[in-house]
Amino acid sequence: MRYIRPLMQVGPARPADAIMCGGCWFTHAEVLSRTDTRHFIAASDLTHEERAPFARAWPAPQIMGILNTTPDSFSDGGQHNAQNDAVAHGQALIEQGADILDIGGESTRPGAHVVPVEEEIARTAPVIHASRAAGVTTPISIDTRKAAVAEAALDAGASIVNDVSGFTYDPDLARLCADRGVPVCVMHAQGDPQTMQNNPTYDDVLLDVYDFLAKRIQTLQALGVEKHNIIADPGIGFGKKQEHNLSLLNRISLYHSLGVPILLGASRKRFIGTLGNAPEASARAPGSVAVALAAIAQGVQIVRAHDVADHAQAIALWRASVAHR
Repeated sequence: MRYIRPLMQVGPARPADAIMCGGCWFTHAEVLSRTDTRHFIAASDLTHEERAPFARAWPAPQIMGILNTTPDSFSDGGQHNAQNDAVAHGQALIEQGADILDIGGESTRPGAHVVPVEEEIARTAPVIHASRAAGVTTPISIDTRKAAVAEAALDAGASIVNDVSGFTYDPDLARLCADRGVPVCVMHAQGDPQTMQNNPTYDDVLLDVYDFLAKRIQTLQALGVEKHNIIADPGIGFGKKQEHNLSLLNRISLYHSLGVPILLGASRKRFIGTLGNAPEASARAPGSVAVALAAIAQGVQIVRAHDVADHAQAIALWRASVAHR
């Protein structure tokens, strides 16, 4: 099997034979393989099947604002676990430029323990309901691994399900999403939050993550989730060492070959603090923005962010600069 990674470019001077993808375009691709040497080919030499995943037109880069209603999330635990505070913060994120709100009631930081279903529902569903009652019309994503939590959130007004386990934790969750016809974010993680950073290893992290996501997308489709409702997330920081994260970011455009939008969740992650000399997670906005822009330059369609205003400003200026004639 060969894997196709488009070599993304941006700018108004686009050749007539360029293939559009994720707000970018490409005329050549890198061919990856588990057995053969990596090499490059012209986009015109791709087979029909290899070109097909790039046929859809995706929206401009979108920001998924993070709203954790937990006492123990790695970056902002305890700041928004009171309902009024959570609703107000969600509204603030929208005003700052969030296109989606991602609400989570269970920390998935390294070493985190499972939260009982009833408690996770109590942390999330009332906030979603109150947000809708307050006039929020922005799409709301529920960040959960559990079908019961997702069901309560959808009933309260959520419209997207974001599962960090890639729909492997609760077999009922994918069926629920199929029945409700809602978009889903399927993420790669090696292990669970409690153990995922205990020496993660890969044969080839780029291709191992790709194969996992491809199989999960096939499984979700078989269960009734429409492909146009699937978003893929390579899972930066979830069962990955620093070198794994950097390998994924360096060639993240590979995942366009899955034929679904790509979501990047790198905001304030530990590797940003390590490389950017920012031990405190709250001081990692500049590094988070830098990583997001690098990914958007490879066509990534959604970035998940804590510091929404910083990301919105940076993306607006990035788009203006690359589109200027």
